[in-house]
Amino acid sequence: MAAALEISNLQAWYGESHILHNVNMTVQPGEVVTLLGRNGAGRTTTLRAIMGLTGARKGSIKVNGNEAIGLQTHKIAHLGIGYCPEERGIFSSLSTEENLMLPPHLNGADKGMSVAEIYQMFPNLEERKHSQGTRLSGGEQQMLAVARILRTGARLLLLDEISEGLAPVIVQGLARMITTLKSKGYTIVMVEQNFRFAAPLADRFYVMEHGQIVETFVASELNAKMPVLNELLGV
Repeated sequence: MAAALEISNLQAWYGESHILHNVNMTVQPGEVVTLLGRNGAGRTTTLRAIMGLTGARKGSIKVNGNEAIGLQTHKIAHLGIGYCPEERGIFSSLSTEENLMLPPHLNGADKGMSVAEIYQMFPNLEERKHSQGTRLSGGEQQMLAVARILRTGARLLLLDEISEGLAPVIVQGLARMITTLKSKGYTIVMVEQNFRFAAPLADRFYVMEHGQIVETFVASELNAKMPVLNELLGV
């Protein structure tokens, strides 16, 4: 079976700035992988490069065996990827349910979660379905941003700092969500600053510094790697 995501020698630029330097990363179907690193290490740029949202890119990005490096962003999405950016992108002029219904289903992808399934996973959203999107709490907006992707049929989810700035009870709810999605066979790549949130959820970890992968390890090695992580991340 092809890897859900296979990145080889990826380089990426914003204008003249060379941000990513030969990034290599493999994510197997059904895995939860966390990308750790300090701010400015290149983690968000890696997600954006996968989606074709940076400037120039070189190298290889394969999604389920399909080369995506030369594709436009909307074509990359049709390979079955859902990207949840840090800024969430909720439309203030639309209700919660209208925001949820906005993206189309991806051609050839799974039909995606039904609205009923989404409301079962996120009961808060059903309670607030007629509310203006930006009147939701930060946690509810984050749930909506993820839920919107699940409707499309995307099976590979790129989640950027979904726990940032949220109350602990909401963060616990997001952790349950990721556990549920993993049990349903979704593949998840998370960029996280909140190490305590990410640590129990991930199967494997990649650590970035200065636009490069400097460390990779599996969940069972986490305790042994803590001295290295303390040095690299200050956790």
